Amino acid sequence: MESSDVELDLQRSVQAVLRELSTQAPALQSNQGMWRWSLHKKVERDPGKSPALVRILLRELEKAESEDLRHVIIPLLHTVMYVLTKATGITEELYQRIYAFCTRLLTLPTPYCTVALDCAIRLKTETAVPGTLYQRMVIAEQNLMNELYPYQERVFLFVDPELVSASVCSALLLEIEAAQEQQTPEACMRHVVSHALQAALGEACHAGALHRKLQASPRRTLEQYFHAVVAAVEQMASEASPSREGHVERLEEIYCSLLGPAAGRRGGDPVQERPPSIPLPSPYITFHLWTGEEQLWKELVLFLRPRSQLCLSADLEVLDLQGLRPDRELARVSVLSTDSGIERDLPPGADELPAPSSPEMERAGLQRKGGIKKRAWPLDFLMPGGWDGPPGLHRRTGRPGGDGEVLPGVSRLHTARVLVLGDDRMLGRLAQAYHRLRKRETQKFCLTPRLSLQLYYIPVLAPEKPAASRQPELGELATFLGRADPWYQSNVNTLCPAIHKLAEMPPSLDSSQTVDPFILDVITYYIRMGTQPIYFQIYTVKIFFSDLSQDPTEDIFLIELKMKIQDSKFPKDGFSPRRRGVAEGPGAELSLCYQKALLSHRPREVTVSLRATGLVLKAIPASDTEVSGSRHCPLPAAPVTDHTCLNVSVTEVVKSSNLAGKSFSTVTNTFRTNNIQIQSQDQRLLTLSLDKDDQRTFRDVVRFEVAPCPEPCAGAQKSKAPWLNLHGQQEMEATRATPKPLLMPINTFSGIVQ
Repeated sequence: MESSDVELDLQRSVQAVLRELSTQAPALQSNQGMWRWSLHKKVERDPGKSPALVRILLRELEKAESEDLRHVIIPLLHTVMYVLTKATGITEELYQRIYAFCTRLLTLPTPYCTVALDCAIRLKTETAVPGTLYQRMVIAEQNLMNELYPYQERVFLFVDPELVSASVCSALLLEIEAAQEQQTPEACMRHVVSHALQAALGEACHAGALHRKLQASPRRTLEQYFHAVVAAVEQMASEASPSREGHVERLEEIYCSLLGPAAGRRGGDPVQERPPSIPLPSPYITFHLWTGEEQLWKELVLFLRPRSQLCLSADLEVLDLQGLRPDRELARVSVLSTDSGIERDLPPGADELPAPSSPEMERAGLQRKGGIKKRAWPLDFLMPGGWDGPPGLHRRTGRPGGDGEVLPGVSRLHTARVLVLGDDRMLGRLAQAYHRLRKRETQKFCLTPRLSLQLYYIPVLAPEKPAASRQPELGELATFLGRADPWYQSNVNTLCPAIHKLAEMPPSLDSSQTVDPFILDVITYYIRMGTQPIYFQIYTVKIFFSDLSQDPTEDIFLIELKMKIQDSKFPKDGFSPRRRGVAEGPGAELSLCYQKALLSHRPREVTVSLRATGLVLKAIPASDTEVSGSRHCPLPAAPVTDHTCLNVSVTEVVKSSNLAGKSFSTVTNTFRTNNIQIQSQDQRLLTLSLDKDDQRTFRDVVRFEVAPCPEPCAGAQKSKAPWLNLHGQQEMEATRATPKPLLMPINTFSGIVQ
């Protein structure tokens, strides 16, 4: 195919991707996600098309900037960065043009500047040291141990068999296992070496000969070249001003030692065959059936523990995280000195003074000998608000999570990417597990300093009912994510029909056929490029029962609390206030006390009594409360503040009198609040259902209180800093008086697009 034909074919594919972002036509929506996947597959099968595709995407980005088509900027940025991660042969001039474009986007509001900053940081390193992004991604995802880049990642895929059919679970498991059978450590090391050499040397690299040589190399030789390439790339990337020429020279030495001295001179094959494609292996994914809220914490602990210290005991409480103790001692608050103060107890040579200009003398002037050395941690350590910080500008560095050190001497070398499949009920159970995990951290504080936790969600709804009636009921949060992030809607929300089609297909027994795993590819793309979280408020509910001997209980919910009126009444105890008129009309007499949500954020308490047949508290706003999008993007944009307060809908009973007698009608009243208290005023009992989950239903309720769930660690740091002065303790008390709310992040491609 000629160059003009190649560019024309790629241009048509790019335009198809852009059209699906700007239309809501059902014919195009049915193929959403397929255009992006097929575009990447074209480049994967023929790597020589990568430079042409990058130039086309850059032209579209510059056109979107000039015409202010902001709704396509983030999807195009993710597309070009995914191509650059895999590609070889990209010129330095093309890298610099994309980098300059990203720096111009830094003047735009979030999330455009956030995504652009993330891309610019990675592009700056990739321009000077080609192949860095690919190498780091493969090493971390495949857990290839290397001292210079010790970061590890793992994808935990959780599916609840009660919410997702067995055919879907088995189909996903078979597709994951089939893809990972070919991803041996030796194959991944070959990919890293081959990609690094081709990215640095370009046309001077004999790709075919290199591929044959690596295939014939034994494991020990392969490991030597792998570590040599990783050392060359990482040492150059860690320099303050890396030199592309110096990097090419170092890799050329490795290349010549691998293929011989004559390999450096391009005088080999008279006809150079097309270079073989270097695949980007899918990340290491572990498949788990959801069993309970404790499972998430246990799997993360097992991920952190060294393999040599794994025990057969399933009781992780008894293990006490023995493999995590050495690092914990690095971050202890006080260090007890063993200096007795007696000269004869000093070790030999301790009385010899170093030179006056030595570093030891300089340090001695800044230290105090003997006694107890105390370290005053900052307040954000004493009261850790979140695993990944507040929703703001997320900066990615060389490490996968970009989190740095939470405690001195303890680095986050592990990244756990937790992906859940299911509907709103699964997200409610995930919120319970997340809250439980955060609560455990107040006691042990063992996962937070070492682990970057990233949460992902793919909706899988049951296909039994028609889509118009079933999906909005159990897919509210997925619908909100699709409104907030159009690229999430295009790639993730459209995956549910494909998953059900995969479950209906008979398993292929012919292992010789190579089939492109569409679902696994889309999951991988979402895991890698979905780096911008949307934070959702978790709410706590305190429930009081009619049986006074039963203690009140507390639970949490993420999406919805629904209240219904039971047919049963209070047990008669001889005294019944408000007996007159109690049985008038349907529903129950309720007393509502809530704090109205105002734009001025001023507290305004409202107390009202009314008769109602039901009540719904929603933490996810409905589509009819959204504002319209721009003329270029028909999808409505979700307001940022609408998902940080409760939307209350009360079905009130209205009594009217006429000549025919009394009649009753219902009207729905809606308002917004941050917390609310509801109590039954007559003998009617209430039933509560949390997050649409039948397993989380409470009966015989007379009163309940709902409020934002505070950080579990907010009240657990009372005696953590006895050494702080009066001002510091007063600041801590003020911080503890207003606890931070607990927010659960779910990663998307862009966050909330304004």
